[in-house]
Amino acid sequence: MPEDLAAAEVSFQGSGGLVLHGSVISPAGARAGSGRAGVVLVHGAGTGTKRDKLLGEAVAFARQGLSVLIYDKRSEGYSLFERSYSQLADDALGAVRTLRRQPGVDPAKVGIWGLSEGGWVAPLAASRSKDISFVILVGANALQPLRQQTWAVAAGLRKAGVSGSFVDRAEPTMYRVIADAGMFPEPYYDPEPVIASVRQPVLGIWGVHDLLTPPRETPPIFARALEKGGNRQYTFRFFADADHAAHRTPDGGVTRLPELAPGYAELVGSWVGEATSGRAPVAQVTGPAPVQADDTVAVPPAGWWESAGVQGAALVLFLVAFGGYPAVALVRRVRRRGGVSSGNRAGQGEAAPLNKAGQGEAAPVNKAGQDEAASVKGAWLVSAGGLAVVVGGFLYLFYSIMTGGKLASPGPLVVERPLIWLALQALAIATVVGTVLTGVRWRRSAAAGERVRVGLLMAGGVVFIPWALYWGLLLP
Repeated sequence: MPEDLAAAEVSFQGSGGLVLHGSVISPAGARAGSGRAGVVLVHGAGTGTKRDKLLGEAVAFARQGLSVLIYDKRSEGYSLFERSYSQLADDALGAVRTLRRQPGVDPAKVGIWGLSEGGWVAPLAASRSKDISFVILVGANALQPLRQQTWAVAAGLRKAGVSGSFVDRAEPTMYRVIADAGMFPEPYYDPEPVIASVRQPVLGIWGVHDLLTPPRETPPIFARALEKGGNRQYTFRFFADADHAAHRTPDGGVTRLPELAPGYAELVGSWVGEATSGRAPVAQVTGPAPVQADDTVAVPPAGWWESAGVQGAALVLFLVAFGGYPAVALVRRVRRRGGVSSGNRAGQGEAAPLNKAGQGEAAPVNKAGQDEAASVKGAWLVSAGGLAVVVGGFLYLFYSIMTGGKLASPGPLVVERPLIWLALQALAIATVVGTVLTGVRWRRSAAAGERVRVGLLMAGGVVFIPWALYWGLLLP
């Protein structure tokens, strides 16, 4: 801890009685009765987030004369697939109560600060308690979480140079399926009614180069919601050369430097002084225009035919149909080898019957047999191509969204398309062609067993065509 600051360890109860631990950082040597303003810092998204992640902000704000409480984020009830903003808001209220009791802190001057996901949590906490005297939001989002997340990942991919069906179709489709499966927490949370219920002065801060929250769309929604609730005590400020967390960025938001944007901490200090003395600015918006290349797009809930259940059933069908074809071939090969190795005692197979010329009779090769051989060639194309597209496509999409927003790494690009995606598209086209060719010959197959085997493969191929269109694999 820097010599000009002092830290005190605290513990408090969050939602459900969970004990959380934190630190209160204040100017060193401050008198107990000085009546300082205080602020609780609420984390952005992330599991197992420790208080040290916000230490830079806490130190900077404390040097502006504030007492700052930072705390370890809960891990109980919070994960990649599970979280509750209501629960997190109650955690933050527990921290507010604790900070209001700290020596030297004026309980009437304690507010809340929320970063990113905390931009959903902090207004919710403020709407529940008059003990919060002001609200500061950084990189906050006024859109539904699923809409924000699909935009963020798409923005990262486009910044990496990607265009076409992968970013326009496959990426949002993947998120809709994940949300439908219950693996995306709070996907359709609507923050506007909560924002409209906030009565405290609000300071909103956005970096011009925010790649995780749409910086051009979000502030007007905040302003509209606040004014709808009769609150015009808001100040919005955009910082140049700053990213999602209002840290400095040298490359348009891709890299985050440790330093806060110049003037950010000073603004917090001066604005808190005004807000806690009843002189909060009214409807003030300043700073350079934010950079947002593309608008967000609504992400409606999945229909029954595109639900996670239907997608899962299609996946099972593909694995059985495409994977069953080579599996049966392998079983047949093993059986044939076993039959040859278990010949008669003489170790020789039965001789072919002789014709009148005394020569071995040739096995009959009719037209059906030729069609069967031809159909097998097309069938192998469907089997191999379909398996590669289905398995490879899901793995590549999962990797792309898990790298997240501005960290997305699509790999080598060709004509603004990821090389891997182009390869998957080529295999998808080959699978469709193979399905058509195999289907033409299918009913002329001689062997009944082969008709069943190829028929199952054909079922997978037929379903594959609309499925591939839906995921953008057959779109440019």
